Amino acid sequence: MRLVKIGIACVNATVGAVASNLARCLDVLAEMEAAGVTVACLPEQVLGGYPSEDLVQWRGFVEAQWLGLQKIAAQTASSGMVVVLGLTVAFRGHLFNCAGVTHRGRVVGIVPKEKLPTYNVFYELRTFSPGTPGRVDRIGDIPFGDLVFDMDFGTFAVEICEDGWSPDGPMRRRCYAGAELVINLSASPFRTGIMGTRREMLATRSSDNQCSLVYVNLVGANDGLIFDGGGFIFSNGRPLAEAPRFRSTWIAQNVDLDRTARLRTESTTWRLDAVAYRAAEPGVYHVRVDAPTPDRSRLEYPVPSSGSFFLPGLPVHRTPRADFCEDLLDALALGIGDYYEKIGTFKGIGVALSGGRDSLLTLLIAHRYLTRRFAHLSEDEQKKAIREHLHCFYMPSRFSSDQTRGAAARIAEELGARFSIIPIDEAFQREEEITQAMLGPDGQVSKITRENIQARLRGMRMWNWSNSSGFLFLQTGNMSEKAMGYTTIGGDLEGALAVLANVPKTVVILLLEYLLESAGYEGIRLCFEAPAGPELASNQRGEDELMPYRVLDACFYLYAGEKLDPPEIVRVLGSMFPNDPPGTHEAWVQKFVRLFVQSIYKWVQAPLSLHVGNLDLERERALQLPVVESTEWTRRS
Repeated sequence: MRLVKIGIACVNATVGAVASNLARCLDVLAEMEAAGVTVACLPEQVLGGYPSEDLVQWRGFVEAQWLGLQKIAAQTASSGMVVVLGLTVAFRGHLFNCAGVTHRGRVVGIVPKEKLPTYNVFYELRTFSPGTPGRVDRIGDIPFGDLVFDMDFGTFAVEICEDGWSPDGPMRRRCYAGAELVINLSASPFRTGIMGTRREMLATRSSDNQCSLVYVNLVGANDGLIFDGGGFIFSNGRPLAEAPRFRSTWIAQNVDLDRTARLRTESTTWRLDAVAYRAAEPGVYHVRVDAPTPDRSRLEYPVPSSGSFFLPGLPVHRTPRADFCEDLLDALALGIGDYYEKIGTFKGIGVALSGGRDSLLTLLIAHRYLTRRFAHLSEDEQKKAIREHLHCFYMPSRFSSDQTRGAAARIAEELGARFSIIPIDEAFQREEEITQAMLGPDGQVSKITRENIQARLRGMRMWNWSNSSGFLFLQTGNMSEKAMGYTTIGGDLEGALAVLANVPKTVVILLLEYLLESAGYEGIRLCFEAPAGPELASNQRGEDELMPYRVLDACFYLYAGEKLDPPEIVRVLGSMFPNDPPGTHEAWVQKFVRLFVQSIYKWVQAPLSLHVGNLDLERERALQLPVVESTEWTRRS
C-alpha cells in the first residue's frame, strides 16, 4: 500500500475579498493540518473569488492574490502538507487562471488553465490567456507551465475546471507523463441536473486515464452565479468519497496510489496508448520536490461504508423528483443569501406578495435561506429573527380576489413573516385620471396602461420602502412570462435581485407542489385554488392571454435552447400534444416568436438574476441576442 490522505475544502469566496478569502483558507488548512492531511485541495480562484471578470485588470487585485499564496506557503510550512489552490497570476503581459502548489514554505509550481470557456455564462478568454501544452517558464525560481510534481508519496498533477471537461485535456498528457493523482480545482456553477453529469464525467476521466482523481468545487454565489460546492475522490473510476454540497465544509479520504500503479500495469490498452502518445506529443516537465510530506505510516486503507468491497454504498432514500426540487431550492436559497450577505448593506428581505404562484415561491425560498441562517438559534429566537428579517406586502386593487388575499395572509402567517396590506386603488384611480389628462380629450387610456399603472404603483412603493428600510427588495417574476414580455417595466419587473427569472413557470408549479407535499403549507393550497394570473383586470388568466404554460415552456426550450426554426417547433409540438385542435400549434408558435423577439428590450432592463439552468435570459450572462432584430428569417418564401 502507498497511502496518501487527500483533503478537499469547499470554500465560499467573495470576489475581491482577498483578505477574507485568505483567512477562510487558512482556517480550513489549519484544521486539515491537525487531521494529518497529506495534500490539501482548495477551489479554483479561491483567493480572488469567481468570476472576477474585468476586476483582474487591476494590478493590485492580482498582486494581493500572489501575496496570499505566499502567506499560505509560509503558514503551512511546518506541517509538510502540500497545498493546491486557485488564483490569478500575471506573467509577461498575460493574466492566467492558475493553480498554485506550495510545500514546506515554498511555492513549488504554478500551473495555468488551458481550456478557457467562452460559452454559456463564461467569458474567461476575454481576460485570461491559456496555458500552452509542453511549455515551461519560470516566475523567479518558480516553475510555471505544463507540470507534474514528484513527491515522496508519488507523482501528482493539477488542472483547473474546464480542463477536466475535455477528454483531450491536460489530464491525459500528464497521466501519460507519470501522474498517478490528478487534482481538479473548479468553480463550476450549479445547473439543474449537473450533479449526475459531473459525477459520471469525472468517474469516466478517472477510469480512462487510470488515475486517482480529486475534484473540489467552489461554494457560494457571486452575482447571479451559484456554486454548489461538493467534491469527489475516485480511484481509477471507483468512487471513494463525495463532499456535501451547498455549504462550506471539508472532507478527507485516504487513497492507495499503489492501486493506480497496479491497474496501469494490468491495462495493456492504457500502456500502449501511453507509449504512442509520448512518441507524438509534447513532454511534461517534472518538478522534483525532495522535502518530506507528513508522516503517512498510520493511515488506514480506504474501506467501503457498506462494510463489503462487493456491495454498493448505503442507498440514499430520495426520489429523482425530490433530488431535483431540493437541489433547485437549495441553489436559489444560497443565491439569495450570498447576495444579501456579501453586499452587506441590507437589513432584511422584502417581497411584494400577490398571493400568486411566483411571489409565493419567492417568499418560501427567502424563508428557506433565513431558516438556515438562524438555525443555530433556539426555536423562539429563530422565529423572532425571521420576523425581523422578512417582510411581505399585499397591495390589492379592485381586481384583487379574496382567494389571493387569503393565500398571501396564510403563507405569511405560516412562515412567521411580517405581513402588511397596502391598498393601491386610490392611487390607481388618481394615476389613471392624470394619464387621461395628459392624453387630452382625443386620447384614451388603454387597457394595458390600466394594468401597468397598478404594477408600477406596486413597484414604486416597494422601492420607496426598500430605500428607507434598508431591506432587499426581491423581484418575483418567472422565466416563461419574462420571455414573452408578460411583465411591466417599472412594475413587476422591478427589484434588486430576480430570484425566479431563470425558472420556467412549469418548474415554479412543480416546486410549489413539492413544497405542499413535503411541508404541507396551507397557503400553497389556497394559492392553487385561484387560476394563475396577474389580477390586473377582471377574470384575468395568464394562460388565456398567452398560451398554456406547458406549450409556452416547450416553445421557449425549443426556440431559445435548441435553436429550432418555427416549422420544426410546430412539428415537435404535434408529437408532444397530439390532442390539441388543428392549427393551434402554428398559431402558438407564431405568437411565441413574435412576443419573444419584441420583449428582448425588456430583458436588458431587468434586475440581476440567479442562474440555475443551461438557458438564461440575462443578456450579459448567456443568451446574447440583439435588442433590435427582425423575425423575417423565420418566414419561408
